[in-house]
Amino acid sequence: MQHRTRKIVQAFLETPSTGTIELVRDWRAREKPDLHIEDGPAFSSLELIPDIEFARGCGHFIGPRGQLYFILFLDDHPELDTSTDRLFVAGDFNGWQSAVNNPSWELYPACLGEHSVMIWSGDADPLLNPSGNRFKFVTQEHKWLNVPASSWNGVRDHEGNVNHRLDGERTGHHLYRFQLPAAIDLSRSWRIAWEKEGEGAHLRPAGTFFNLHSDLSLGAIVRHDETIFRIFAPRASKVELFICDKLAPAGEPHRYQLTRRAEPVDRLREGFLSSILPAPKPGRTSHIPSNWQGVWEVTLDQNLHGWFYWYQIDGPQGPFSLFNKHHHILDPYAQAAVGPKGPGIVIDPLRNVRQQKTFKTPDWQDLIIAEAHLRDLTANAPIDLTPEERRGFTGLRKYVESPDFYLHRLGVNCVELQPIHEYDSPTREEYAWGYMPVSWFAPASHFSLAPEKASGIREFQELVAAFHKRDMAVVLDVVFNHQGEPAHLMFIDRHYYFEADNQGHLTNWSGCGNDTRAASAMACRLIIDSCIHMMDTYGVDGFRFDLAELLGADVLRRIERALKGHKRDVILIAEPWSFRGHIAGELADTGWSSWNDGYRNFARDYVRGGGNSAQAEYLLKGSPWYFARWPAQTVNYCESHDDRSWIDMITEHGHGSGFHPTSSDRLRTHLMAATLFASLGIPMISAGQDFLRSKHGVNNTYLRGDLNALDYNRIHRYPGTHAYFAEWIAFRLSPRGQLLRQWSMPSEGFFRAFHIPDSPALVLLYNADGSQGPTRLLFAINATGTDQVAHLDDNTALFNWHQVADQERFYTDHFRGMVRHVTQQLPLPAMSCALWQC
Repeated sequence: MQHRTRKIVQAFLETPSTGTIELVRDWRAREKPDLHIEDGPAFSSLELIPDIEFARGCGHFIGPRGQLYFILFLDDHPELDTSTDRLFVAGDFNGWQSAVNNPSWELYPACLGEHSVMIWSGDADPLLNPSGNRFKFVTQEHKWLNVPASSWNGVRDHEGNVNHRLDGERTGHHLYRFQLPAAIDLSRSWRIAWEKEGEGAHLRPAGTFFNLHSDLSLGAIVRHDETIFRIFAPRASKVELFICDKLAPAGEPHRYQLTRRAEPVDRLREGFLSSILPAPKPGRTSHIPSNWQGVWEVTLDQNLHGWFYWYQIDGPQGPFSLFNKHHHILDPYAQAAVGPKGPGIVIDPLRNVRQQKTFKTPDWQDLIIAEAHLRDLTANAPIDLTPEERRGFTGLRKYVESPDFYLHRLGVNCVELQPIHEYDSPTREEYAWGYMPVSWFAPASHFSLAPEKASGIREFQELVAAFHKRDMAVVLDVVFNHQGEPAHLMFIDRHYYFEADNQGHLTNWSGCGNDTRAASAMACRLIIDSCIHMMDTYGVDGFRFDLAELLGADVLRRIERALKGHKRDVILIAEPWSFRGHIAGELADTGWSSWNDGYRNFARDYVRGGGNSAQAEYLLKGSPWYFARWPAQTVNYCESHDDRSWIDMITEHGHGSGFHPTSSDRLRTHLMAATLFASLGIPMISAGQDFLRSKHGVNNTYLRGDLNALDYNRIHRYPGTHAYFAEWIAFRLSPRGQLLRQWSMPSEGFFRAFHIPDSPALVLLYNADGSQGPTRLLFAINATGTDQVAHLDDNTALFNWHQVADQERFYTDHFRGMVRHVTQQLPLPAMSCALWQC
């Protein structure tokens, strides 16, 4: 039992010369534990961490008389308004939600030294039995305050939520802070051990280590008659550059040793990253010793444009490392690559200047997005292309330039391309979605006609320019939450760039084997630099961040500040979830838009007569306040790449394939389109959705180019549906559709809804209060199988309405069809919708 008491859970460095050792339980002996660094420097001091620091990190403290204090430090939660927010402690011991607004569990304000805090106090014994009770702080409006995953007592549940944990055997006497006489060498592996016990734990860098950064340009930097090679590798013991002018093995490549660059000793708050890095915690120094500088470089006296290069890096071994001095590493800043394993290609930027720079990115509220994969668009494109062209940038560029380009005829003004960065497919012929990137700078070599000549740079530039000439913005689907194989960042510094648990096992909330540690300063900078490179070099208008929840709301805020500082109108869209959780609510206070999965899920049910009219009203209004603080913050969609196609999802066929849709399938698709384009927010469709694209009921088609390739013959097979989408898009983008394109939340009386008891059918009036001029819209939908009647008020019925559309078509001046006039008792036929304007 005594041996178990002495077990070390973990040990980590907080600064170059200080660290913390965590024991499995409180150390109650009078003498200090016999801890030391194996074959390393002796401690200058070893002390228990202060009680106030334990309380701040763990959310509670147990006093000497058995009194339990739950403590929230207000400095750590600037989002709270202490004049209005009431705070409660909730957990396993009080029913979680039941504790909210219960005075028995409310915190009260106090001062703890220099700190303003909120405190609850009570007898510890009932709450510590059983040990392991979880808890969290929550406001009176059920807003749960985040617990950092790095918290000493943080535990994650099966849904990815992190909570504090109470443990009567871990009350702060299990945490020791050590001081070293000088900065420890990062290029070596160190271990904390007990004297004579043989037990210990690897010492892993943390704290200041993840804030190490440089503002220097990185990559292969060509300047006139010289080329500088720089790479950030903070724990490397040796970095070698290999470079050659030919791919064929014509002899040994040139080899050069890089040297660790001597930076100024205090760069943590200077330069480019100073505006996006979190401020240092009080009392923490930003002094960085020379052996903690992370940039390695070598300068060669020659313009090496077009040469091929790679790195090999050696460093400390252990559970938090993956250094391999024989592994060929693709430079993360390489602007082109021959293939997923490299080598990189040196690029002189003066030889790849982008010509066309006149396109203006549309305002967010005016966007209508089509999500598409490059090869899906070109595989069956009705123009003459070689097989190689159909697989890449050039084929799509030629199709975009052709008179019959499908997306241009449809009328969307923005294309969201699935990933185009270098990804890990082994051959050019193999189809993949591209969500396993190995580089965040290089365009995919598999999409390039001559990757060894870095042709993808010019080819992708020309593709973006072609879209812009079609008045279409280009948004890139970018994957920064994980990397494919080989994950080159692993071999530069696995611990700095990837999340891991206390034993060094990689976390896998992405479902792809690794999760990027995006909060590390240089990982965040790499993401920002990648996006800026895509904007400057290629003219990209914005980005959709895959599984953005894994990057975290704080990192997304840093990225937003940097990118909008560079391009004010850059489009930023988050997929706000991962297997770990959902952060759409946290992003409501940012300048990010988010994919609205709630909209997607509701629409699938609603067009089949399910759901309720209150939810339909909420979504048509733009999911206000919790999800979206301004209308364009919600990206409304009903189909995307990573699921069954829309028609397969809602088809009446029992086998789940809508390849031969029924008439009801088609009509429900029209109801979906009408709802989507009548909703405030940014509408997004999946390419082919307008002609009832089917994947034969297959759910996950990431390797199925045969199922994903667009069958343009379906446009002619279902011309009415294709035309219906196009007409809605044209209406929304026209002056008549201005009321659907709101930049800010409209006035309180802008909408007026008319509900039918016990029915999901709905009638919604836009600009009911006349706050945006005399024009008004009236949208009605009844997706049920029975006729309904909506009861309008006198004023609404008396407006001079004329019908614009129904569930089948838009009306023209030459064809009025069977117009439905607006009366106070408005009939809503089964499976119908209608749009009126006055």
